[in-house]
Amino acid sequence: MILSMIKLSHIVWLTGMSGSGKSTLSSKLESILLQKNYKVYVVDGDDIRGKDTIKLGFSYKDVMKNNSRIANLCNKLRKKYDFIIVPVISPYETIRQEVRSKLEPNFHLVYLKSDIQSLRIRDPKGLYLAADKGLINNLIGYSKINPYDEPSNPEIIIETGSHVTVNDSKDQLLGYINKSCL
Repeated sequence: MILSMIKLSHIVWLTGMSGSGKSTLSSKLESILLQKNYKVYVVDGDDIRGKDTIKLGFSYKDVMKNNSRIANLCNKLRKKYDFIIVPVISPYETIRQEVRSKLEPNFHLVYLKSDIQSLRIRDPKGLYLAADKGLINNLIGYSKINPYDEPSNPEIIIETGSHVTVNDSKDQLLGYINKSCL
């Protein structure tokens, strides 16, 4: 009896604090992979959160539920695509381990690491400014009540602070993808 191999897409899960470059690098990676004729789907954490009928907040429990929903969606889409790219803060080690166990094999955790000062300067959504003004008290990784756990076992760490260009970060991500997935 011959067993057929079921092709499972590569899941590229980009984690990092708000403003670390997850969406930017996801978009660049998607564009490059599409040019190489790969089937690619992006599951953006912000988009998923915005489409939910039951709105989730940013409590530990809600973040866990949101990340679990994203992982389940990835599993549903997995046979249709070569790559699924997931830019999501995913701040807790426990949820990242749960996601990894649901999505292995071909799960690639990419940690986009940036210093707080660079994130505050970049601040594309104005969240750090709002937190500094006291308008947000639970900004993940910035407030004391809502920490960001640095990943203990990412496949790659990409520095995205202000001393690194977007192209440098993109090249580092592409180098990893070329070596590990293609």
